[in-house]
Amino acid sequence: MATVSTRERRGPGQEERDQEAASRALGLSTGWNVFSYLIAGMLAYGGIGWLVGRAVHVPLLFPIGMIVGLGISVGWVIYRYGRAVDGELGGGPGRGGHGHGNERGDDR
Repeated sequence: MATVSTRERRGPGQEERDQEAASRALGLSTGWNVFSYLIAGMLAYGGIGWLVGRAVHVPLLFPIGMIVGLGISVGWVIYRYGRAVDGELGGGPGRGGHGHGNERGDDR
């Protein structure tokens, strides 16, 4: 009795479908990360604004803190995901990017 490997049991084009599925999963992951950064920034700085606003009796600091947190989060998202590297998105630190410098890797 001959054994059939897993690769032989898979139909034609299965590798392409697997690659497309992995690409979609990466895109979903990136989307949820961006959404989480935006919400976390608003919550963190909104909370700080709320606490300081309660202490000094200025309730306007809560919405100001939320706007500041959203601005900081948008800046972080642009820094982390907004730079293209080799034609692909996601060139921030820890995502395969070089950080600073040009494509050759030097500082000219």
